[in-house]
Amino acid sequence: MMGYFPIGFVETVKCVGLTAVLFVGPLFEEGIAQGQWRDWIRLRGLGALKGWIPYRNIVAGPVTEEVLFRSASVPLLLLSKTSNTTIIFLTPVVFGLAHVHHFYEYRITHPHGPMVGAILRSLLQFSYTTLFGGYATFLYLRTGSLLAVICVHAFCNWMGFPRFWGKISSSVDGETIIGPDVGASKKSEDVMESNGDLSILWTITYYALLVVGAYFWWKYLWVLSASDSALVKF
Repeated sequence: MMGYFPIGFVETVKCVGLTAVLFVGPLFEEGIAQGQWRDWIRLRGLGALKGWIPYRNIVAGPVTEEVLFRSASVPLLLLSKTSNTTIIFLTPVVFGLAHVHHFYEYRITHPHGPMVGAILRSLLQFSYTTLFGGYATFLYLRTGSLLAVICVHAFCNWMGFPRFWGKISSSVDGETIIGPDVGASKKSEDVMESNGDLSILWTITYYALLVVGAYFWWKYLWVLSASDSALVKF
């Protein structure tokens, strides 16, 4: 009931894949528009885990939070005959409140920043973590796999909050010209115009993928989260 066994390797792959569909827009932005797909293939991002903050966000945070919160609280609620709806929608509120302390951290690191901005930032983080908590609890009940929710948690922390506004820009700024070049001005103008057109294309594609990803995530939510090891029946 605590999700330790069966481990659920298949459930983990399906749940992470399902979540990746929801983030297909941000994955496109970072992988294609920003050109990070080469680093992903070479697994260069793993080196960032040597830092304390990335390690906390990607490894330590997901493991400790899911083991000490999800795996400990949900079984108790199941044993007390709490309804599935209450478990999915109530426990995430506590999970979201556990992240409010970041308001204090933000005020320390940005002492001269506006208070309203700090409050709005904390409310956004509370809303996002509460929504994720509901999603993670749903997956935990559907799969009975602690590993699945840990990996989904780590993936979401890695992706961060997706953008819902603004223009997507390419990381490729064109060729760097060294030394005198009589055509430098014209070439620079051509590059800027080309990048502007490409940015518009990236932006349209990104927001289209957000909608498409949300549609297919909802369509396959129940299919990809199904498991014989489910803790409850819906």
